Amino acid sequence: MISNHETDRSFLTKAMLLVALLFTISGCGQAESRSESEARSESESKSETKSAGDEGFVSLFNGKDLTGWIVPEGDGGHWRVVDGVIDYDALSEAPDDKNLWSEDAFGDFVLRLDWRIKETPFVNHNARIIRPDGTYQRDANGEIIRISVPDSDSGVYVRGSSKSQVNIWCWPVGSGEVWGYRTDPDMPPEVVAGVTPSMFADNHIGEWNTFEITMVGDRLTVELNGHLVIEDAQLPGVDERGPIALQHHGRMVDGEWTSSPSLVQFRNIYIRAL
Repeated sequence: MISNHETDRSFLTKAMLLVALLFTISGCGQAESRSESEARSESESKSETKSAGDEGFVSLFNGKDLTGWIVPEGDGGHWRVVDGVIDYDALSEAPDDKNLWSEDAFGDFVLRLDWRIKETPFVNHNARIIRPDGTYQRDANGEIIRISVPDSDSGVYVRGSSKSQVNIWCWPVGSGEVWGYRTDPDMPPEVVAGVTPSMFADNHIGEWNTFEITMVGDRLTVELNGHLVIEDAQLPGVDERGPIALQHHGRMVDGEWTSSPSLVQFRNIYIRAL
């Protein structure tokens, strides 16, 4: 016969074992939760640095200031950093070159950057329809057809030259074309056609776009928003090495724009040497 004392002791022992089991299960759950949280944090961190580290890219913009860039002398604060992006209002007061240049020079490289046109207060009445071969569409009288478009204009200079500018603008042909080579009458037809975008890949005005610009020797390839718009185009005579520039464009007189202003922003600028 089992005494009441023994029964109480047995019940107490079982209760303590149950509490211990629940505590162990709870502890394991907390440990698993911490592990999942740490893994998620590590994954997010890797995702944020993928462009810079995993593929050998180096950041050219720290998101805080213009360290690593040469601000035009006398600029007056028009090239600046706002909310983590490079912001420009096209009103640089620099008496000479108004572009923003990288301190470092580059030879062969892959450059990735995001850009967006903030607004288009200027209407360009001299825009043209660019054909796939890089020439302009003409009317029945042989005259170049000119159209009016709300337009802002900027670009990315590669190898230190305005001639090798990957264009940012609002023309129907889309961004990515290389004006300096496409409009050079001394360039052969294959070069002119090569620097003309194969498609319009721009997002809407005000939205962010992404360039991936590759330079190898005198050959240029440009992807815009994941679309190949320039493929292995030749840039005859391009320098072997030079800095990168974010382009100034436009002029204001008496409070009115007289040409397409570079009302642009840039962010996430990374480069990988080849």
